[in-house]
Amino acid sequence: MTKPLIFAHRGANKEATENTRSAFDKALEYPIDGIETDVQLSRDEVAVLWHDRFLGKVGLPTKHIDDFDYIRLQAMNFAAHFSSGAKPEGIMSLKEFLDAYRNRCRLLIEIKNRDWELNSRHEIKVRQTLEMAGAAIGDTIMASSFNLHSLVYAHQRAPEFPLVYNFETDQTFSDAQRVLDEQSFLHGLCLPKESLNDAMVKLLRDHGKCIAVYTCNSDAEINKALGLGVDILISDVPQKALQIRDR
Repeated sequence: MTKPLIFAHRGANKEATENTRSAFDKALEYPIDGIETDVQLSRDEVAVLWHDRFLGKVGLPTKHIDDFDYIRLQAMNFAAHFSSGAKPEGIMSLKEFLDAYRNRCRLLIEIKNRDWELNSRHEIKVRQTLEMAGAAIGDTIMASSFNLHSLVYAHQRAPEFPLVYNFETDQTFSDAQRVLDEQSFLHGLCLPKESLNDAMVKLLRDHGKCIAVYTCNSDAEINKALGLGVDILISDVPQKALQIRDR
């Protein structure tokens, strides 16, 4: 059986500021298989790496990424919340990320489409991600989203590109059955660790789909995912996941 792949969640985010070059470079000091990151859109339509709904980590708790142009986001210090001694880092664009890491490991790009955004901006984000990633070469670069409509749109734009649907904790086995039956184009599902069980694994295997799981950090969570034979294990502590997998 092929070993599960270990993906660093937003880079080595316990050792450097998440979704920054420092975190990605730190993650690659370990023999990880891939990196997971998050894409949002600046006010002037530049795809950038940021996870949260708000900018509380940079002292702007009522503001979103899309309240600012890219040049302003570059000037902010996104590393300050992690450590007062951390090297200042502005926001990283998706283009910079792909240029720097696409040839160094696998990439899983989560498209964060928010409910307050216009649908047209959702579509811009999807198009930019697909265009920058380029033609699919196996599953070395994948895109994911919690927004199924975005993935349907992405499939219409790039039918061969591997797309992964992220499940919420309140979605059920029946939801998974329905989605897999109705959206057969999906490359796989990315399940919360709470939803991972034998029945879900069998369902996905029966449909020939990829199984990813987030975010496994404790020994028990990592061992459970490895024992169930997932394809991709996403972790905030990839070095621990690697040690457990390989021992």
